[in-house]
Amino acid sequence: MKQIYWLFLLLFCSCTVQKVKKSVYDSDVFEKGHMGFMLYDPVKEKTLVSLNEKKYFIPASNTKIFTFYTSYKLLGDDRVNGLNYMEKGDSLLFWGTGDPSLLHPDLKDSTVIDFLRNRPEDLYMVDNFDQISRYGRGWTWNWYPYYFAAERSSFPIYGNVLRYAKKASDPLAKAYPNTTFLPLSRQTERVPEKYAIHRNIEKNIYFYALNPEEPDLTFETDKPFITSSHLAKNLLQEAVGRQITLIEKQPLASPQKLPTAKADSIYAQMMKISDNFLAEQLMVMVSDALFDSIDMAAAINYAKDSLLQDLPDEPQWVDGSGLSPQNMFTPRSVVKLLQKIKAEIPMEKIKAYFPAGGESGTIRNWYPADPGEPAYIYAKTGTLSMSSALSGYLITKSGKTLIFSTFFNNYTGSSNVQKEELQKVLYFIHQNY
Repeated sequence: MKQIYWLFLLLFCSCTVQKVKKSVYDSDVFEKGHMGFMLYDPVKEKTLVSLNEKKYFIPASNTKIFTFYTSYKLLGDDRVNGLNYMEKGDSLLFWGTGDPSLLHPDLKDSTVIDFLRNRPEDLYMVDNFDQISRYGRGWTWNWYPYYFAAERSSFPIYGNVLRYAKKASDPLAKAYPNTTFLPLSRQTERVPEKYAIHRNIEKNIYFYALNPEEPDLTFETDKPFITSSHLAKNLLQEAVGRQITLIEKQPLASPQKLPTAKADSIYAQMMKISDNFLAEQLMVMVSDALFDSIDMAAAINYAKDSLLQDLPDEPQWVDGSGLSPQNMFTPRSVVKLLQKIKAEIPMEKIKAYFPAGGESGTIRNWYPADPGEPAYIYAKTGTLSMSSALSGYLITKSGKTLIFSTFFNNYTGSSNVQKEELQKVLYFIHQNY
């Protein structure tokens, strides 16, 4: 009787896999672009479905899976190092580690502020801004006004953005931070939209206008500012309430470290809402942790050589966020990385970090479970022009956890068409495997 049961189960699973293969291989939607797909059973150590899994694709924000794993391995899940400092007589020398949490609009960590405010020494900020470029390789210059391309820096403050927000009860919008170093000028002319906010391309001067016919308007938007060591020093000095002197970079070895925000909170926000700024700054912190200086290319090479050497195909990896079209990965390498994550990090933590289908993050409106059922997709999205991706974990009705990676490149029109088709495929796997 047992033999008959297992034979039936084998035939059923085989039939299910064949239907999935057909839905992937014969789809009129998927064939309109370059598609890569791989579905893997980690318990059986078996590839169930694969299409172009050995070919390279532009991963967009699937790059953040690589950033997350590298950061988790090298920074851990406790508090990150928010400041390097040295005591020299009556002077305190300090410099940035790339920690993005300092007075960030969402994270709002003030550990560095409290620390500097209460030190007895004179304060000297060491300028190490030249160790990191504002933009990554391949980034587009006209992204400058958008939060998704907030500038990178060695000493970010306020998330390197001006947050501009209005509640229905407010007659005017308010800025965070409210500072003279990031001046906001109101425009009086009528705007066709509900509101308009602009930043000068070369200067940190902002202009805004509200439509008078929308008095109850509510919104929140983040506008990047142009970073510099002088601006960071001024904003920090303003927040600390003490004189800070900016000094040139000099050889400084074996600094003391100041723990600040919980790494967990940074990972979760970076992964769930696909926060590019946090991803870039995590790789800056990885570099600081490895070398006591900032060299993102060296940090990526270290990760490839020491943490990712067992991937089947070498990652072509150039930034932390995936904004660069020069990043290229294969589906089978992403699947292998997701295997490593699952083997080394508890599933409950993975669920806390990754967006959940129908519930949270960038897939809260996609891949929903049946009413009353828990989420069955925990996966990272990726979106650039003509490139989209989804890779992560699929939990079946029978309790199996499968790993999948999907890339779409070189398609025209909205990516929603591919997402709708993929949603059908993943739901079928969830129901039947």
